[in-house]
Amino acid sequence: MDSEEVAGQSEMVTIIPNGKHNEDLTVAVKTPPEDDGRYEDTEGNVAESEEFLPHTDRKKPTRFTDFEGKTSFGMSVFNLGNAIMGSGILGLAYAMANTGIILFLFLLTVVAVLSCYSIHLLLKSSGVVGIRAYEQLGYRAFGTPGKLAAGIAITLQNIGAMSSYLYIVKYEFPLVIQAFLNISGKSDEWYLNGNYLVVLVSVCVILPLALMKQLGYLGYTSGFSLSCMVFFLCVVIYKKFQIPCPFFEFSYNTTESLNSSTGMEHSVGYQNGHTQMEADPDCSPRMFTLNSQTAYTIPILAFAFVCHPEVLPIYTELRNPTKRKMQHVSNISIAVMYTMYFLAALFGYLTFYGKVEAEMLHTYSRIDPFDTLILCVRLAVLTAVTLTVPIVLFPVRRAIQQMLFPNKVFNWLRHIAIATCLLILINLLVIFAPNILGIFGIIGATSAPCLIFIFPAIFYIRIVPTEEEPMRSTPKIMAACFAGLGVLFMTMSLSFIIIDWTTGSDNGGGGH
Repeated sequence: MDSEEVAGQSEMVTIIPNGKHNEDLTVAVKTPPEDDGRYEDTEGNVAESEEFLPHTDRKKPTRFTDFEGKTSFGMSVFNLGNAIMGSGILGLAYAMANTGIILFLFLLTVVAVLSCYSIHLLLKSSGVVGIRAYEQLGYRAFGTPGKLAAGIAITLQNIGAMSSYLYIVKYEFPLVIQAFLNISGKSDEWYLNGNYLVVLVSVCVILPLALMKQLGYLGYTSGFSLSCMVFFLCVVIYKKFQIPCPFFEFSYNTTESLNSSTGMEHSVGYQNGHTQMEADPDCSPRMFTLNSQTAYTIPILAFAFVCHPEVLPIYTELRNPTKRKMQHVSNISIAVMYTMYFLAALFGYLTFYGKVEAEMLHTYSRIDPFDTLILCVRLAVLTAVTLTVPIVLFPVRRAIQQMLFPNKVFNWLRHIAIATCLLILINLLVIFAPNILGIFGIIGATSAPCLIFIFPAIFYIRIVPTEEEPMRSTPKIMAACFAGLGVLFMTMSLSFIIIDWTTGSDNGGGGH
């Protein structure tokens, strides 16, 4: 009779962590009547359903495994900020030179706000179904095609991003070593070969970090990576007041003659000092600029805020996670990156104006390739992009697991094997592909708009019940317009890439 009374009030559920019986973990859990079936993982994904049991009212959430979200709010901000911050910051001054200060600020603000709104759509959809995996949201919205589309987009986008980071290691690291060792000209030493260096960095730094079980542990490396980019920003601001305009390019012949007579001296000259600086029209900032390169700015800025594949994994590991708390993490991360992006673009542009290159560090090297401070900045940027690769690798591995091993629990062998195979593939692409930029241009022009605009919007429209928000409600109409904007961005990006290919020009800059 006692059991019948208990059954009439609640269900007795025995929690068995890690498959071991434990009587002390038998608890009463009430089933929410209005959310029947709401948190059921229809594909039977054991790992997903175990990790993400929904919260019960006024109680600490019960977990079916020993997994607990342990990442603090600050570490989550570092991780997401590091996922946002990429090599694209090096090209923003070039983007400002082709738009003007006011137009650039307007476009940057619009893209940042749209990125926050996109994350809001993802978190709202995730909260409705109790799933914090991008691929599973695709499955709940459109079944297996939706899951595969999300998984493939994440895989392509993040492999492209990781390859761009390792390309920076391949081409910048040898120059840094060469400058620190004061080696002029080409050298056949192995430690100046970018192919060897990128493999060495992948094996010694990236792979150990990528093998960590949880993303939250990378909060410390993310914080250090962001501090490197803050150092880069401080140097860009400092150099604005040290380099007159117009600048005089470094003369290798003069340097070599000085080295032969005085040893280690290097000189930097400027054209007639400040007299020409005041009269040169190229040294005045422009508020609005429209030219053939202006249209590239929107895709560059959009790709610079790609962090959406990392949002849900970071949400998963957030301590005491709620939608509001994760939205705060996202808003703070985007606001900090927005500020850093604008300051780096502004002071980089005000230093070189129309002569700034698509990769800003190359412009500094035109003045003095042996500048110690710039060499330290190069090293800081190399450190930042290297420590970002493991953050970007986590969603790719998760996407592969969701597509190939949807019903499997965590396995260390599979965890290590996927990370190792991904790094091998990316290293092969970076080492052997003669011209990979066009391929990743197509990937970026298709996958980035899907992940930022199209998928969050259409998942939201499909997942949020019509009883809660009818199809003609304002939120769903806004989501539909947001998806249409993503299609427009994709069409624009692909059009500009095709035009570049057909005309033979290669002026676009970008990168995430």
